[in-house]
Amino acid sequence: MRSCVAIEVRAPHSTVAELFADPLNSPRWMNELDRVEAVSGHLGAQGSKYRMVSKDGGMDFVATVVLRDLPNELHLRLDGANVAVYITDRFLAPSGEVTRLVSEEVFRFEGAIRRLFGVLTRGAIRKAHRRHMQSFKRFAEAHGSRKLDSGEPLAE
Repeated sequence: MRSCVAIEVRAPHSTVAELFADPLNSPRWMNELDRVEAVSGHLGAQGSKYRMVSKDGGMDFVATVVLRDLPNELHLRLDGANVAVYITDRFLAPSGEVTRLVSEEVFRFEGAIRRLFGVLTRGAIRKAHRRHMQSFKRFAEAHGSRKLDSGEPLAE
């Protein structure tokens, strides 16, 4: 199953890409995410792995940074219980103060029952993807004008 969401963020291209690619920022805009834990490598660097721990016992994922070509694109693979999600995020710069973020998620469910589950929940998955991107847009627009501090997440 595939979901694609495109949004425009009122913030500079490189800033949007850096905010999005920093795993420590993810819990700040993904409401169901409690925290991120490093598994291997430098957190967020190409080849690194980190655990995305959900709130309230939801599904956890191990993320692998497959490609980090900032400020242009980011490729991740998320591995969860009986599902793998391949994510491609592209950052385009139509103007100096606006960034177009195109996020594509491809889901691969293991087993016939999980594949059926994927078909039945397709609408909910796409809605959650759009909700995540809108939440990131709000986060980036609120923090996009602040200077990034050498890999540290932005303080509230």
